[in-house]
Amino acid sequence: MEQETVVPVTRTAFREAMARLGAAVNVITTDGPGGRCGFTASAVCSVTDDPPTLLVCVNRGNDSHDPLIANGVVCVNTLTHGQQNLSPVFAGLGEADSHAARFGHADWDTLATGAPVLLDAAVSFDCRIAQRVEVGTHTVFFCTVEAIRVGAVHEGLIYYGRHYHRVAPP
Repeated sequence: MEQETVVPVTRTAFREAMARLGAAVNVITTDGPGGRCGFTASAVCSVTDDPPTLLVCVNRGNDSHDPLIANGVVCVNTLTHGQQNLSPVFAGLGEADSHAARFGHADWDTLATGAPVLLDAAVSFDCRIAQRVEVGTHTVFFCTVEAIRVGAVHEGLIYYGRHYHRVAPP
């Protein structure tokens, strides 16, 4: 049996600890004057239901960061277990380096804002960026939800312990 350990708070220790915090896998997309682009993120959560608001944390070094600001819109597409292959694609791993190539791996639509909405996602939140705050290496985007598309019941996908895991519906 492993013993619990208290460790000093370092960047490495924090990253290791965060690997134990399971999270949904999302493809975040945007389109507009700054261009069409997207990336994989697990740093997404609800803020409030009045008005419906999400937050999305984005590293300022991410090539989608500046287009998000320029476009002012974002869609949070929560992946199903069957869409797991899109996670590394939108993380920029493998052969799909360009954003155009990334979008070629799935089918897309739009709702209210014009941001790309992934067909068959578990759920998609189409949002306008209402506010942003810089913290350390990241920008926290507060996004007001303008439209929601709920997919059919699917097996969910979470990232925990640096691996993907299937979440079965009840």
